[in-house]
Amino acid sequence: MKANKIMGLRLLISILLVIGFSSCSKKSSSKNTSRATGWNMDSKKAGSSKKQQAGPGLVFVEGGTFTMGKVEDDVMHDWNNTPTQQHVQSFYMDETEVTNSMYLDYLDWLKSVYPPTEENYKNIYEGASPDTLVWRNRLGYNETMTNNYLRHPSYAEYPVVGVNWIQAVEFSNWRTQRVNEALLEKNGYLKKNAKTLDVTADSNFDTETYLNSPTLAYGGNEEIVLKGKNGGKKTPKAGKDGKVIEPKNVYAQRSSGILLPEYRLPTEAEWEYAAAADVGQREYNIYKGQKKYPWSGGYTRSGKRQSKGDQLANFKQGNGDYGGIAGWSDDGADITNEVKKYPANDFGLYDMAGNVAEWVQDVYRPIIDNEANDFNYFRGNQYTKNKIGADGKVEIVTKENMKFDTLSNGRIVARKFPGQIAQVPVDEKETYLRQNFDKSDNTNYRDGDKQSTRYYNFGSSESDTEKQKDEKIMYNSPKHNVTTDSLGKMVRKYDKSSKRTTLINDEVRVYKGGSWRDRAYWLDPAQRRYFPQDMATDYIGFRCAMSRVGPKADKKKSARN
Repeated sequence: MKANKIMGLRLLISILLVIGFSSCSKKSSSKNTSRATGWNMDSKKAGSSKKQQAGPGLVFVEGGTFTMGKVEDDVMHDWNNTPTQQHVQSFYMDETEVTNSMYLDYLDWLKSVYPPTEENYKNIYEGASPDTLVWRNRLGYNETMTNNYLRHPSYAEYPVVGVNWIQAVEFSNWRTQRVNEALLEKNGYLKKNAKTLDVTADSNFDTETYLNSPTLAYGGNEEIVLKGKNGGKKTPKAGKDGKVIEPKNVYAQRSSGILLPEYRLPTEAEWEYAAAADVGQREYNIYKGQKKYPWSGGYTRSGKRQSKGDQLANFKQGNGDYGGIAGWSDDGADITNEVKKYPANDFGLYDMAGNVAEWVQDVYRPIIDNEANDFNYFRGNQYTKNKIGADGKVEIVTKENMKFDTLSNGRIVARKFPGQIAQVPVDEKETYLRQNFDKSDNTNYRDGDKQSTRYYNFGSSESDTEKQKDEKIMYNSPKHNVTTDSLGKMVRKYDKSSKRTTLINDEVRVYKGGSWRDRAYWLDPAQRRYFPQDMATDYIGFRCAMSRVGPKADKKKSARN
């Protein structure tokens, strides 16, 4: 009898322990409980379950491995491609090239916020405007495009051209600010319609400024930048003890999951990977990179029954043949064509071959150094940090200290706008004892071999003149200098040295894909060319990309299942 009581008591204790353990486990798995410490948190972690959404105009490109630089033909004998196995992270890319209507939105905004009639802003609108004179030809009548291509509604959905690399970068930055501004307004952190009604040069929005110091956004205007969602108009909830729980993190933060990463130009690796779209072509040996075009097959015409014989891209078919015979065997265009007129590739991207070639981020070098990096390859990194003023706070650009660049053609382009955080190169505080980087400007890291030019000498002595030092660098391209004097008159100095051996320097950028002016040879995604970053043409446009944060893809279950 006594033994039975002892057994019953032990059983009761065991049950109580199990119940207590279960309740603790249940409590520890609460959303308000830290998985690291077990403590109850004051509030739910903001944005903990949010997933990145595609920004306006973007489609998802799932990352993976591919053979970069594998061209089907090399009749030009450029020798500027060495096939390398590369891996690209998932990212987002514009479904189409940036169109005239999209770019005109940018110009209209600049003209409204920075009136060209004001002395401080007179160069901003003109500096951002595409060069419409790129259509002119000494022996061709193209004045119709010169006068109409950018602004006539018939060309609204055609890709914008006449835009140099610098202008494309500035457009991408503007787009970042406008999209994030709209997201904050939609989520109740900004006054409704602030992005269109109350914006002036002195009260502008910048994403990084808002994240670092929200009170400095819009020039510190608290009527626009709301303290809390919907301006804190909702009644704060009372806790169990009767005390009012004040809202935490009143401004949106990066952890809120609302703001998107920046719009930018795609890297060369991203662009080539997205254009090749190996994801849908299992019949090809993907790892060897034997896919010639963004579509399947080795021909430029469709082999499908419904569209058999139709051209799959807009390109130059032969001498004097930009579209085929009228009404027959035609590709539907003579110059550029409206976006989405040709089938999309397997990522859902249009015109990754033909129509216009496209700027990418990379500084051009003849060879991709696969030994340096095989993950998210990119040449052109320049690391900066926020500039801190004497008061210990970040320094904000004002209209008095805006930054302008004078391009080689004399055009003045704005590079830093009011409301942005001033940037400076990273210094020894960030680079000391690091293994992954050791300087701010990494453009010339492992820059080819020293025998690339017959004028190269190892090192430079103190006795060398500037001219001698100039001739000892590997890429000794011409160095033209354009400045403006005190009266605003342009002063041009041309480099007439006979020692120049190349056009490659740190200001030439890669552009990819064939255009309406190019033969089918250039439609291969692996083909690459370069052009000065401050010059524009009638056949180079661009599209934007955005990095993906979080998982590689939103797959609910393993592919093995």
